[in-house]
Amino acid sequence: MYVVVAGGGKIGFNLTRTLLDGGQEVLLIEKDLRRFRWLEDHLGQVVLHGDATEVATLEEAGVKRADVVAAVTGFDEDNIMICRLAQKVFGVKRVIGRVNNPQNEDAFRLLGINNIINSTRLIYSLILQEVDASGLIPLLTLKGGKVEFVETVLLPESPAANTAVKDLILPDQCLLMAILREEELIFPRGDVVLLPGDRVIAAARDDEVEALRRSLLGSA
Repeated sequence: MYVVVAGGGKIGFNLTRTLLDGGQEVLLIEKDLRRFRWLEDHLGQVVLHGDATEVATLEEAGVKRADVVAAVTGFDEDNIMICRLAQKVFGVKRVIGRVNNPQNEDAFRLLGINNIINSTRLIYSLILQEVDASGLIPLLTLKGGKVEFVETVLLPESPAANTAVKDLILPDQCLLMAILREEELIFPRGDVVLLPGDRVIAAARDDEVEALRRSLLGSA
């Protein structure tokens, strides 16, 4: 998979490094020269100096063959422009936009950018402990709200506790993404056993979130 990341701040840097660690082909675009040089020192030859809101820079980055373009700069107007250019000029099917100001979220969606990351809204939800009645914490929505990423903590009485991932009965349109056990990140392969206290992150189609809750936590 080829991923183009626009914006070499902390999010862009860590995203690029994580993708590289996962064996993906990545190119990071950064327009500030001083920041570009720092990124190049730490990431090597996967960083391009240029303005990702310009067609010429995106052409140089090979965006036309990109599977995903992630616009994660600190400026919403730039992220919108980058996503729209990737979609309309280069035909990229999967674009992800970072929303810095929650008031701009509707603008992203109106322009067809449905895969958005709104860190402010996420932090707000966590501060208010926005846990719905099912015990799931909403983290992120994609595809215009049709796909939800949620997090939950397994209790000793949870039906999924002390159960191997391969033995879970999950909805068809659901995927366990990660297990956080104390300070350890565990990928939920089939033989991994879920334990009480595990924080489980999952993705599900919006109409199957309730079935996911029952599988992990049991009846409300």
